[in-house]
Amino acid sequence: RELLELHPDLDGVVAASDLLAAGATRALNEVGRRVPQDVGVVGFDDAPIAALNDPPLSTVRSDARATGIALADMAIAQIRGQELPQPHLLLPNEVVWRASA
Repeated sequence: RELLELHPDLDGVVAASDLLAAGATRALNEVGRRVPQDVGVVGFDDAPIAALNDPPLSTVRSDARATGIALADMAIAQIRGQELPQPHLLLPNEVVWRASA
């Protein structure tokens, strides 16, 4: 709520998780801001709450298993003193468009 007082022209929120995005939606509604008409909201992780939220949340879906495997492989290589095969790793994500953005 303080953020809206500091930035009354806020027109979008990108949250680090769908749970945080759902909380942002609720807070916006409590101060009379409509989602998505006044403020678009996007979450991350495509948790079940995203589809159940009112309005349903647009979100970014990532493959947590593939991310975990890639990071574990990199950590094991570093522990073994091996050179990393890829110092930078890009993993695919998918935007799931719903009614909040």
